[in-house]
Amino acid sequence: MRRTHPAQERMRGITSMLSAVFFFAIMDSLLKRVSSHYGPFQVASLRCGASMLFLLMPVAWRGAWSSLRLNAIHLHLLRAALGAGMLFTFIYAVRQLSMAQMYSIVLCAPLLMTALSVPLLREHVPARRWVAIGVGLCGVLVILQPGASGFGSRIAVLSAAASAVFYALCSLTVRPLSRANSNTSMVFSFLLFVGLISLALALPGWSAILAGDWPWIGAIGLSGALGQSLLTKAFSRAPPSVVGPFEYTSLLWGFAIDWIFWSAVPTHALLLGAAIVITSGIYIIWDERRLADLAYSSAASPP
Repeated sequence: MRRTHPAQERMRGITSMLSAVFFFAIMDSLLKRVSSHYGPFQVASLRCGASMLFLLMPVAWRGAWSSLRLNAIHLHLLRAALGAGMLFTFIYAVRQLSMAQMYSIVLCAPLLMTALSVPLLREHVPARRWVAIGVGLCGVLVILQPGASGFGSRIAVLSAAASAVFYALCSLTVRPLSRANSNTSMVFSFLLFVGLISLALALPGWSAILAGDWPWIGAIGLSGALGQSLLTKAFSRAPPSVVGPFEYTSLLWGFAIDWIFWSAVPTHALLLGAAIVITSGIYIIWDERRLADLAYSSAASPP
């Protein structure tokens, strides 16, 4: 039988992560827009409900209902609880912080994923990759210049930090879940359980949906469904320590969206920090591919 090259699967995981980050950047901008009118749990429930529709349409078209079968239900429920916490804290924080401030805090999640993957998933992270991730995080600090201006209210900052922790833990559950579940079933369970949890908490203070907000909610659902599917693929194809650092590209997308739609001109600090982030990411790609090629060559060579 032909041996599968590990570099190919991990590069697919990286590509999926880059695509997921793009769609989530669009969704986050839309969430910021609608969060000024509705509570965090209501926005979270609307996000999950709208994304569920886009997920189920192709499933119904193909008649592939068996792809929604869930295994290891306890892990699905754990992931849903973490996901509900992640969405609530993110939406609460993004109402008060700018996209740049929000991303500067939430982008600590890849570093947390790398650190937590060691004790929780027993993965080995080379020292040079730790250095590259640290350099990427320094690039974020260059962009934000935290000493030059404040980060908003302390509660919003703590909420953003909590969202990063919830996200890191939630992402680490994907790899063990992927061993017994399809990508579709994992996205389905996340949207279903997080949506139900958020809906139950939102009902007491539910606000009527404005007619003009329905197209935005639909766009949130579509971008969220695509992002969630691609994110799940990324973490099922490659270890968190490999794909996690590419979360840094969300900062670039966030500023690009601000520039295109709100004419926010990038600063010199942004350009310098972006160069640092991109350089760090390129190095991680090169290092991962080099190690995978060495392992493949060693395994394929005759004894």
